[in-house]
Amino acid sequence: MLPYPRRIMRHLIAILLQNEAGALTRVTGLISSRGYNIESLSVAPTNDPTVSRLSLVTSGSDSVIAQINAQLLKLVDVVAVEDMTGGDHLARELMLIKLRVDAERVQSLQDVVRRGGGKILSTEPSGLVVELAGTEDEIAEFMAAVGSFGDVIEVVRGGVLGISRASPRLQVGG
Repeated sequence: MLPYPRRIMRHLIAILLQNEAGALTRVTGLISSRGYNIESLSVAPTNDPTVSRLSLVTSGSDSVIAQINAQLLKLVDVVAVEDMTGGDHLARELMLIKLRVDAERVQSLQDVVRRGGGKILSTEPSGLVVELAGTEDEIAEFMAAVGSFGDVIEVVRGGVLGISRASPRLQVGG
């Protein structure tokens, strides 16, 4: 038994990756082969079309995450890695939620959506679709608030994205 407990926490890891076939599979395989779950994964091109940026959320102790980051840097396709968790950064997630709401409650819901920073994208008979970008806590609070107006039909959440407030340590060509 360890003399002290290891603190397990969520980490937001940013990865620059060459746009090559199988590169994403190698990154996710490395993490899953060590028994860690990827809680959130978002990938998109950068200003350099040959490089993508991954924003990945997983949980582990600082030492385990440091080991994973070191192993990631050994992958040929990986350009750079940064554990953003310890630094000053902004993190946001996108959510779309479809609700079935009675007509007499739509105006009240619109007020809550507006105050929460959301946007109504569609008011089709099949369901009202709302968009919100925010922190995980903001999204959870928003879901609870709008969920009280009707039946939640569907929820789609994008992965967490993060960016450093400081001078970028992780950049294409840098």
